[in-house]
Amino acid sequence: MRKYIPLIIGLAVLFTACQSKQQHTLVVKLHENWTVSSAHDKQSYPANVPGNVYSDLMDNEIIEDPFVGENEHEVQWVSDSIWVYKSTFNLPNAVLNKQHITLNFDGLDTYATVQLNGETLIKTNNAFRNYTAQVKDLLTAENAIEIQFEPTSTYENKAKAQLDVTMPEGNRIFTRKAQFQYGWDWGPVLNTSGIWKDIYIKAWDVAAIDHIYLEENGCTAEKASFNVNVALTNPAVVGSSIEVKVAGKRFIIEVDEKQTVYTVPVNIENPAFWWPHNLGTPHMYRVDIILRKDGEVLDAKQLKHGIRTVELVTEPDAMGESFYFKINGTPVYMKGANYIPQHSMQNRVTTQDYKTLLGNVVAANMNMLRVWGGGIYEDDLFYELCDEKGILVWQDFMYACAMYPGDQAFLENAKQEAVDQLTRLRNHPSIVLWCGNNESSEGWHRWGWQDGKTDQQKDKIWSDYLKLFDSILPRQVANYSKLPYWESSPKFGRGNPKYKYEGDAHDWWVWHDAYPFEHFEQHVPRFMSEYGFQSFPGQEVLDYVMQGKQLDLSYGAIKSHQKHHRGFQLIDEYLARDFPVPTKAEDYAYVSQLVQARGMRMGIEAHRRAKPYNMGTLYWQLNDCWPAISWSSIDYFGQWKALHYTAKEAFENVLISFEQEDGILQVYVVNDNLEAINETLHLAIRDFKGNIIWETEEGVAVSANSSQVVYRLPIKELELDTTNSFLQATLGTATCQYYFERPKNLALEQSEVGIRVTKHADGFVIVLKSATLQKDVQLSASSMGFFDDNYFDLLPNQEKKLYFYTEDTDVTFQLLSLNLLQ
Repeated sequence: MRKYIPLIIGLAVLFTACQSKQQHTLVVKLHENWTVSSAHDKQSYPANVPGNVYSDLMDNEIIEDPFVGENEHEVQWVSDSIWVYKSTFNLPNAVLNKQHITLNFDGLDTYATVQLNGETLIKTNNAFRNYTAQVKDLLTAENAIEIQFEPTSTYENKAKAQLDVTMPEGNRIFTRKAQFQYGWDWGPVLNTSGIWKDIYIKAWDVAAIDHIYLEENGCTAEKASFNVNVALTNPAVVGSSIEVKVAGKRFIIEVDEKQTVYTVPVNIENPAFWWPHNLGTPHMYRVDIILRKDGEVLDAKQLKHGIRTVELVTEPDAMGESFYFKINGTPVYMKGANYIPQHSMQNRVTTQDYKTLLGNVVAANMNMLRVWGGGIYEDDLFYELCDEKGILVWQDFMYACAMYPGDQAFLENAKQEAVDQLTRLRNHPSIVLWCGNNESSEGWHRWGWQDGKTDQQKDKIWSDYLKLFDSILPRQVANYSKLPYWESSPKFGRGNPKYKYEGDAHDWWVWHDAYPFEHFEQHVPRFMSEYGFQSFPGQEVLDYVMQGKQLDLSYGAIKSHQKHHRGFQLIDEYLARDFPVPTKAEDYAYVSQLVQARGMRMGIEAHRRAKPYNMGTLYWQLNDCWPAISWSSIDYFGQWKALHYTAKEAFENVLISFEQEDGILQVYVVNDNLEAINETLHLAIRDFKGNIIWETEEGVAVSANSSQVVYRLPIKELELDTTNSFLQATLGTATCQYYFERPKNLALEQSEVGIRVTKHADGFVIVLKSATLQKDVQLSASSMGFFDDNYFDLLPNQEKKLYFYTEDTDVTFQLLSLNLLQ
């Protein structure tokens, strides 16, 4: 009996806690005592739940880390095998004597057969669905559970064989699981299987709370009303009631034995609204829901509720059709990035990982993330933190870059997936949009997917697309939430001229078609939901990939972590356009980040200058799922690339930006605040030693939530040496520099940089000073930590103070700049 002790103790603690609160609903997580084995091998190994087979085999040293070197290619056999997970668990009479007992699976990846005490319980085919089974009659004091996972290819090949047409994008379209696990142009092929979310027993008498929907009814500054819709697991009995406590008030209704869904109306006087963090406080109300019978607690839930209104405004105008969000009746400019899963093996993502990454989102002045459709519906913690931090979420359904089957079984599976996810996520104020898919419509109309197909086949494929994305999904969004639905992102592909005038846009002329970064300034859409450029990760990630070997960009390990077939070629091409080309691999990696940051800044600022024509800019991509050369602004180890530091500046609520045309430099001030600005604008042109060539001051008034030209400077009249001068602009606390030439044309000098380092409570204070301009200064440290600023311009004769946060006390620093590469 020794092996049952941990579970018995855990159950005893849980049971005691429930009794102390007089709650009769018991929940027992079944996360202990699991093993995994191949169906063709008797040898079993300890397994983690939640988890997946790749991480379990790594932990047991059966496979090497697929993220290191070229190991990814050596572990592909894992996805082609049948894996069996087994566990045993004990249950006390306190559970077994309950009237109702269910076994619940929040996520099985993907084709699984579940047996409990030798009886087949359920078979699953969707990693994004919840599965529940009534098990009271099967349970005993000692129990055994077995879950067998079959390769996805077994089912995919059968489904493919039933079609008379080859569908775009291969086998992955037939399986409802994370699509990126089949490989993407930034991620590996690691098609996981296993118990990737919670498994638990739920036991109760009379009735229990199944789920709750906090449904907004309307709100004004004086009063907000919403319904607390409570769904019970089964009808209650006479004498039962539901009580809701919120904002110091109690709301109670009686329930009976005839129904399972009840509505408790709630009113709050003078409500505090939930706002994105850059415009206000993301206020959350605590809502307690209690189910009672004759005064005794049967079940209780606690939720947090943010009161806010959401509207997606898509109205015809003189230029096409608008695309912007109103939050609490106010048009809000969206600034942020596209988010992908943080790890190819989801169980490796920790609570601290979520807190750190979303903290980095707020620190970079982003107010929106797009959860991209080729990944996963994220963990509850992700959305809870977005609620808490005031980060808006554009939520894709998990379909990406493909056409999907239209048979009845697939569509019913997709419908139930949508119901499960909407039910789980609809109470989060951070979520403001549900989008059907990523780039499937664009792919069908522009990527050659129709080639070689008959008219009948094309009609069938498109008809199936409309069944899912124009009928089933919007209907479920309407039924289970009050949020807007958007069929596909983007509305039009970049080959359609309308992409600039209607809907959201993915502009990949830059990168995929090698257009210059200046393209961003000349072609601004209504809302840019994807655009990007690659760069190398930080040195720590490169060292991890190389495992102690000297960095060599031609080495197979590096090449295997570049998943875009033209990635290195495109980085080479863009780098040579704007920057000096380094000869050392480490310097090349550094400059690649400068190229990425420069290009994305040009895009961000062009979009923001065009406000309100353009009302959003979300670059691709925020993060990595493995150590990669990719479009991310934060690398696999969580280190900020140059782009993330640049985004922090470019996403400030008040931005000074410049546009040069016909010899005139226009100075813009973009104001995202909901209050007007009345400040003095100071402009100064200096040479690289700090001497003032020209300067002026002027009072400016900028309206709330606007973009305005506040000054026009005739550059040609000044007869500047543009290779040895720059413009510095200051407005209140906002400041920035503008260079008249590309970085490779600047006459940068190599000169000494003074550096003082002093110990700080949380790390080190670093002070830099130079007699000449130091362009794009990068500091690196011998220990892991975080620089509060990096990849900055050190202005001549001005001290620059920054902080390096680390737990280490013995740290050395190195400095690199473009000056040193001249």
